[in-house]
Amino acid sequence: MRPRPPSALRQAALADLDGLRSRHPKVFRPSWSRRAAMLGTLALVIGLAVVAMLRLDFSLLRILHGLHRLGEFAGMMLPPSADGRFFLFLTALGETLAIAFLGTLTAACLAFPVAFLAARNVVPNPFLRFGVRRGFDVIRSVDVLIWALIWINVVGLGPFAGALAIACSDFGAFGKLFSEAIETADRKAQEGVTASGGGRLHRVRFGLVPAVLPVLASQVLYFFESNTRSATIIGIVGAGGIGQYLTELIRVLEMQQVAVLVLMILVTVALIDLVSGRLRRAIIGGAAP
Repeated sequence: MRPRPPSALRQAALADLDGLRSRHPKVFRPSWSRRAAMLGTLALVIGLAVVAMLRLDFSLLRILHGLHRLGEFAGMMLPPSADGRFFLFLTALGETLAIAFLGTLTAACLAFPVAFLAARNVVPNPFLRFGVRRGFDVIRSVDVLIWALIWINVVGLGPFAGALAIACSDFGAFGKLFSEAIETADRKAQEGVTASGGGRLHRVRFGLVPAVLPVLASQVLYFFESNTRSATIIGIVGAGGIGQYLTELIRVLEMQQVAVLVLMILVTVALIDLVSGRLRRAIIGGAAP
């Protein structure tokens, strides 16, 4: 059979389109109300952006006038030099990684069982689900930096406060993500457990948990990567790690040592991103049928 020329294919496609328009005129009829709503939303967003710029005294001229100062800072950072403190910085970087790891692991372990209480396919009681979900929202609405300031006043300065801050911040986020993953899990395995005579707990243990574990593990790995940067930030307020050295050196304008710290953080985050990305692909790929 000889292939049809492009002009014939185009005419056939137009004929099909005309047929669809004649059979379903409402679908192809322009919705002026929807267009008005979209334009109104766009105008509202632009208006809010303009108001925010005016209230925050946003000025491109101030940015342009300050670029020379930024160039001065960049020049002060060259060449990077640890000034004999490289191993001290390396120890602080290891402390930052420990804060991120312990905080992420603690949050995941605590959020995993509680997330089942917020899942619709596990807990039918809407009032219990509502209370647990709002609890997750309240906890994750507080930024990790604020949690760090709170825990510093409770347990004192140091990395322990940083790990607790990350654990609290991630507990709410993990609870929301874990509960959503549990609700969207494939029901075939659960139905198979129920059909074989298993009860509610058996369905959760043998049908639901194995289906969601790869997704949850992937989310935990991603948060560990993100929390490495967060652990650097909370170190600035006294929660331990490399951020403490970073803020002290910036304050005294030791920019060459600051450059070494920044390079160490960049290399570490890049390596964690590379390793965690491969682990996530391996976990998700191994769980795929």
